Amino acid sequence: MKIAIIGGGPAGLMAAETALAGGACVTLYDAMASVGRKFLLAGKGGLNLTHSDPPEVFLSRYGERMAKVAPWLSAFGPDALRAWAKELGVDTFVGSSGRIFPADMKAAPLLRAWLRRLRQTGLTVQVRHRWCGWDGSGALRFEAPQGSKIVEADAVILALGGGSWPKLGSDGAWVPLLAGRAVPITPLEPANCGFDVGWTEHFRNKFAGHPVKTVGVVAKSPNGAVMRRMGEFVITDTGVEGGIIYAVAPYLRDEIRATGRGTLRLDLAPDRELPRLIKDLSQPRGKRTMATHLQRRAHIEGVKSGLLRELVSKEDFSDPTRLAAAIKSLPLTLAAPRPLEEAISTAGGVEFKALDKRLMVRGIPGLFCAGEMLDWEAPTGGYLLTACFASGRTAGAGAVAWLKERAGRAKA
Repeated sequence: MKIAIIGGGPAGLMAAETALAGGACVTLYDAMASVGRKFLLAGKGGLNLTHSDPPEVFLSRYGERMAKVAPWLSAFGPDALRAWAKELGVDTFVGSSGRIFPADMKAAPLLRAWLRRLRQTGLTVQVRHRWCGWDGSGALRFEAPQGSKIVEADAVILALGGGSWPKLGSDGAWVPLLAGRAVPITPLEPANCGFDVGWTEHFRNKFAGHPVKTVGVVAKSPNGAVMRRMGEFVITDTGVEGGIIYAVAPYLRDEIRATGRGTLRLDLAPDRELPRLIKDLSQPRGKRTMATHLQRRAHIEGVKSGLLRELVSKEDFSDPTRLAAAIKSLPLTLAAPRPLEEAISTAGGVEFKALDKRLMVRGIPGLFCAGEMLDWEAPTGGYLLTACFASGRTAGAGAVAWLKERAGRAKA
């Protein structure tokens, strides 16, 4: 059983590990000079491997694709991922936010240990090999340092990522290659991305780079679904980005696509109910400035106060009831998501209707897909990475099972 895997990120490496365990001879190809580059970058500030959410909450992070992702996670979920890291000599811990990290917070030691074990198990890695499709006989075509190269394999697993990190190899160049074979593909879009707002020059110059801490946000999708989250985000030169923005990005992106703009409602005082806020702001401020009054009565200051000045009319600012309502539900209009190449991850990709439960392309027997190139998305916080690992495991096991079944039919 000869399996070629194209793409050396977490999904491709996990597919390789699983296929090797199933007895296959595996060669992994990657266009870059080394594998796991995006994985290493993701761990630069501390590798968020997975999350400690209860299973039903964890699964909910995959939105409309929950039912598709569930079988992957059932076979290889957060607990299994932590056990796998332990086998590689990497202990993990649960942080205060529920996110799970390696004990040393780093990605490089985990990747080194993993690659060492894979090579000891028999994996062959070919770097600087850019996949260019198929030749007339169905063999794989690569551009390599020595020139064009033709590779034959009994099964192929594609784990080529999305289109959000072209410098690290995730450039979406596989889209026309699969589309040319009539594989249905949803156009790639930014996920876990920032959004443009169009700040005034004064606000941008004063607050770009400032974090907005502990706020509630509400986003609505075009079909009326509502997503509520609590957390933080960051003001940028062009708009907003950060954890809580990434979490609601699918709803915002869909609303912008449907209506031309998105609306994010901010609760700048999530620890205070509206009636109490109205009462506090209605207290006489005497000779105090409004900034001092907001700080003393509502604990609103700094960038939060700046947001109110940026988005609330003078008339509403002078009315305690309307000002309190704005603090609890401040509408922020978003013009567009940031470009795909700036996003952390990608939405869109190979549609699930094109795949069987083993992640094999129905119209191309022996071709499997895994990871971010499939049509699903998830917020950062370990959810994205966990499903990439799990989908690679599903594809690797699926390829081995399909080859064994084919061999059995041939003998019969």
